[in-house]
Amino acid sequence: MMQGYSLKLDNLEKEKIDISVVVPLLNEEESLPELEGWIRKVMIKHGFSWEVVFVDDGSTDESWYIISDLHTRYSNIRGIRFKRNYGKSAALNSGFEQVKGDVVITMDADLQDSPEEIPELFKMIQEDGLDLVSGWKKKRHDPISKTIPTKLYNAATRALSGIKLHDFNCGLKAYKRDVVKRIEVYGEMHRYIPVIAKWAGYSKIGEKVVHHQARKFGKTKFGGIERFMRGPLDLMSIIFISKFGKRPMHFFGTTGTLISFTGFIILAYLAYLKIFQNVPKISDRPLFYLGIVCLLIGTQFFLSGFIAELVSRNNPQRNSYVIDQLL
Repeated sequence: MMQGYSLKLDNLEKEKIDISVVVPLLNEEESLPELEGWIRKVMIKHGFSWEVVFVDDGSTDESWYIISDLHTRYSNIRGIRFKRNYGKSAALNSGFEQVKGDVVITMDADLQDSPEEIPELFKMIQEDGLDLVSGWKKKRHDPISKTIPTKLYNAATRALSGIKLHDFNCGLKAYKRDVVKRIEVYGEMHRYIPVIAKWAGYSKIGEKVVHHQARKFGKTKFGGIERFMRGPLDLMSIIFISKFGKRPMHFFGTTGTLISFTGFIILAYLAYLKIFQNVPKISDRPLFYLGIVCLLIGTQFFLSGFIAELVSRNNPQRNSYVIDQLL
């Protein structure tokens, strides 16, 4: 009996993986072989056990065929292929669901993130006890149309979240496995994963200056002015959801109460003037209409709060994506 138990422990040790690397990608056929070889070289050099999970976010080039070939050649290469393009957040969330490593590293597939950073990121998680380490591309090789909005968003996110990071959106990050298994990334929230992690209770967040390289193949998938418009909305959404996502009535109910109470006081004052001081034509006063509007808006906030409570308590899974193939 003891021998069988010992064999089970030995098998668990063999299955244990030090590092899982999650690589979301879209049309990166030229970069994938070089990136995989670079990661493999670093892992072997430092004696890590590892896996790489490539998440093909609906590529229309030969990316998936390259991933399939790498999977055939190497047992620690895994792949997820979406039926269509869902976005980086969906790719990361699906990758997080599949990982087995104690430390999870995310990086972009365009060779601008260096796998040489992995050993130090691993050390910061395992030895320094951090929950999350975000890369900081102190010297960037990006167009000005990307760097200026990024600086603005970083400044706004620091102010609103209280997390002192220079580069929230850096694709190169490291996490404890427990973090990625307990957070949910959806919509366009991949830019604010440190904020999501903090509100989930993972407050040990660090930063590391990382080397940023110029793009070697293809072109950036940066969304230009579209991303500039979405950024502030994403930030407001994540702050609101973090604070009130599980208790929306606390926001809508409080706001509705204050507005309704204001309307009630206004109308009570006007009623006093009409009844006790016989002031004529109360209904012609702008203050009368302000009181009515406050009561209506306050009621609407209450109804919104009740509906939001129903939705939050009966919320179907948001991260449901059609996966075409899984390696």
